[in-house]
Amino acid sequence: MSTMSTEIAMEEPPKSFFQRLVGVFVSPGATLADVARKPDFIAPLIVLVVLTVAGTELFLARIGLEPVVRWALEHSSRTSNMSPDQIQQTIARMVPIQAGFTHAFGVLWVPLVALVVAAVGMVSVNSIFGGQISFKTAYSIACYAYLVNGIYYLLGMLMTFLGDPEHIISNPQNPTPTSLGFFLNPLESSKPMLAVAGSVEIFTLWYLVLLGIGFSEATARKVKFAPLFFIFLGLWIVGVLIKAGLATLG
Repeated sequence: MSTMSTEIAMEEPPKSFFQRLVGVFVSPGATLADVARKPDFIAPLIVLVVLTVAGTELFLARIGLEPVVRWALEHSSRTSNMSPDQIQQTIARMVPIQAGFTHAFGVLWVPLVALVVAAVGMVSVNSIFGGQISFKTAYSIACYAYLVNGIYYLLGMLMTFLGDPEHIISNPQNPTPTSLGFFLNPLESSKPMLAVAGSVEIFTLWYLVLLGIGFSEATARKVKFAPLFFIFLGLWIVGVLIKAGLATLG
């Protein structure tokens, strides 16, 4: 009976992209299992890159990097002895460079994050748990699970339009009220604390849960959700600690 059910499931046509898009939110297990049966990362990747580019370009057009850089310099102990002219010269040098990185960020961020996540998931399943999934399957799961962050990007664009520009200028890493860092005052909080609080973010944690579900489904649940989730959670914690450590140097 189980063999027959498996054969019937394999013969079912894959869900459309729209069905998968909705399913990631309402029925992630069945949706990511469908992705594992018929991997496809092009459609979600295009949607995510469009959203990140749109959010990035909207930020640059509506707020820009100059006020962000100026605020950071004016509130840094390292530049407390600089004259207004020196600060302006520093801004003139830094803004074009950071603008280039910001444009590139919009295009490359999601593909690179998905690449790292897919590599971690594939190695975990194949080498640690003795499963067998392809890189295409791993990358597809990473991309479809990341679709929940589309809401974050849309919220970010909404905050850019309707939110307080001064908040974004002083706290650009936490533009939406979905992280603890959004509610901290950058002038009263240490940089490591702000870095850690900014990492505790709803959609990031949601993504980690979906990765555990997705990679478990890719093994037909032979590898359980919990160990996979804790691998991604552990690596996220390491990343947060590194981020906090780097913040102490800023």
